[in-house]
Amino acid sequence: MRDNKFKIIYTQYWEKLYAFCFKMTHDEHLSQNIVQDVFTDLWERINDLQILSIESYLFRAVKNQVFKEYRKKQFDTTTIDTEFEDYLIENLTAIDTELVDKLYNLLDKLPAKRKEILMMNKLDEMDIDQIANKLNLSKQTVKNQITSGLKQLKVHAGEIILMFLFIDSL
Repeated sequence: MRDNKFKIIYTQYWEKLYAFCFKMTHDEHLSQNIVQDVFTDLWERINDLQILSIESYLFRAVKNQVFKEYRKKQFDTTTIDTEFEDYLIENLTAIDTELVDKLYNLLDKLPAKRKEILMMNKLDEMDIDQIANKLNLSKQTVKNQITSGLKQLKVHAGEIILMFLFIDSL
């Protein structure tokens, strides 16, 4: 059972993960090693893990491994984080409704104004200037509310839910 399950996952995701990793690292050898390490870890732990979305789990694992490599080399990871979020937005096709429900439950726990600002920014795709003008707030207040809201969500959200924060298909 484990062998068949793993083979299916490996066949379905290896190429996508490699392309994603290469997009961030621009290094064939490093990308191959990272993807292989992710699959090795999955193989060793597949029966112990409780994964709601294998695709999300694998992409997050690759991203984390790339971060680890860049930390070793002390590179700035801002570009990688942005590319990761962009890649998810472009490539994830379906979101488990249970995960969406959990996200909205987390959003409901935010203070009303913070939630409104965060939703305007992430779901309505309004920039900081637009939000500040619409709500008659300073740009810095809007920035602070977005940062605080995302931090609050990250504190309360599990690793898998973070994969789905504010994806276009919500």
